[in-house]
Order: sequence, then structure tokens, then C-alpha cells
Amino acid sequence: MDHSAHHTSTAHDHTAHQAHAGLAGHAGHQMGPVTWGAAAKATLHCLTGCAIGEILGMVIGTALMWGNVQTMILAITLAFLFGYSFTLFAVRKAGLDWKSAIKVALAADTVSIAVMELVDNGIIALTPGAMDAHLSDALFWTALLGGFAVAFVITTPVNKWMIGRGKGHAVVHAYH
Repeated sequence: MDHSAHHTSTAHDHTAHQAHAGLAGHAGHQMGPVTWGAAAKATLHCLTGCAIGEILGMVIGTALMWGNVQTMILAITLAFLFGYSFTLFAVRKAGLDWKSAIKVALAADTVSIAVMELVDNGIIALTPGAMDAHLSDALFWTALLGGFAVAFVITTPVNKWMIGRGKGHAVVHAYH
């Protein structure tokens, strides 16, 4: 039986389908069930960038003897910067131009990083003495790392919900 006509028809043009799948507008479609593992992986991806940026910000602010507010602003800014950069460089490596890559990184990571930063900085701020602890104090590291752990637990369901709706890290999957 000759199936060549079936495979060359436009209804089954895989190139067109793949191009459509990579469009940012496609991200609004529901993707269906998402595993907890996929959500955890997306959250860990964001958390890694956030943790690097936040720890670096805390170290710089403390070393410069800045106040708590200035140090926290720097730490949050660097958390977003490093969080976005992980996605940005991954999609650039996949061939996206800078403008498109920035759009994908913003769409993929903004909510995840914002939730993470709100939770972990809230924990640090609410832990008695943590804001005034020094880098050499166990309280500083316990509050910071504990904040990251709680942020991971709270952000994972957020990412699962967003990926299931074609948002957040689902936007990045078209470029892997």
C-alpha cells in the first residue's frame, strides 16, 4: 500500500507543526497533566539561579556594610538576574536571537522567581535575628537555606499549575 501521499500532505507537515509549537502565542493552550517531577525540575532550575544571585547579593551587601534594606534589594535584583540568565543562555544556545530569548526568559521565569523571592525573603525577614546575623553566623545560613527549602515547596505547585496551562517553564520546552 502506498502511503507517500499521506506523508507529504500539508495536514501532516511536521515542520509546520514544530514551527507552530515554538510560537510564544502557543503557550496559552493547556498542556494537560504535568508530572510533579517536571514541576520540581523547573522549580529547581529557577531556585539555582535565585540562590546564586541572592547569596552573592547578601555577601556583597554584608561585605560593603550596607543596611538590611539595601542588601535585600541587591540580593533580590541579583536573584532575578541570575534566575533569568539560566533560561536566557539555554534558549540562546537553542538558536533564539537576544530579543526573543529575553521574552522567553521573562515569560518562563517571572512568576516562579517572584514567588520564590517573596517566600524566602519573607522567611528571612520574619526569622528573629536573621536580618542582623553575619555571614559567619549559623542563624544567617539556617534562615537563608531554610527559606530556599520552603520557597521550593511552595513554588513547585505554582510551576506545576502554570506548566499545565502552557505558561511559565512550558514556554521554554519548545526550545529544548
